[in-house]
Amino acid sequence: MTIQARSPTAFVVDDDEAVRSSLRMLLKSLGIPAVTHGSAAEFLAEYDLEQPGCLILDVRMPGISGLELQDELNRRGAIIPVIFITGHGDVPMAVEAMQHGAVDFLQKPFSDKDLSDRVQRALSADLRNRAQLGEKDQIRARMAMLTPRERQVLALVTLGKANKAIAGDLGVSQRTVEIHRAHLMEKMGAASLAHLVRMTMIADIGKSTY
Repeated sequence: MTIQARSPTAFVVDDDEAVRSSLRMLLKSLGIPAVTHGSAAEFLAEYDLEQPGCLILDVRMPGISGLELQDELNRRGAIIPVIFITGHGDVPMAVEAMQHGAVDFLQKPFSDKDLSDRVQRALSADLRNRAQLGEKDQIRARMAMLTPRERQVLALVTLGKANKAIAGDLGVSQRTVEIHRAHLMEKMGAASLAHLVRMTMIADIGKSTY
């Protein structure tokens, strides 16, 4: 089943049909769209990286295991939060999965409330992550419009240097720095120096690269 809408969706991947059916009904009762898959290969064939949501994943499955699926999602750059469901003997594997980026794991048997709480947290985290990535893309697009000199001024401004000091570093007049600074603030859509610094932090732009 392919999701057309972009509303957050909980994906369930488990080779046990009874588990898939139970989780689908629980998620439906919570008002959360759910899509189930009987294998990791089936999920991978249909999952869209841009689809928000979370993944509820069994650790042990025939074919591609839950851990192998998580590794493949990491390779593809998927940011969907993964919640592993495990049997008692699989807890060490679940801990390993957490080290690889899973957000949570539930040991069977678990209560409806336990699953509900974790799914809600995972969906909220996914929305925050996607919003931040979208903001990062916008910031980087604005940065791409800066001239080389404006990028130099940006790097020095965000280090906390005054216009006079920047002028000395770059070998230009203070007035020239002021003009570049005004232009870059306008292009970046920054309302203040603090706003500008936050943008560079979100964009993960290393100041030393300018």
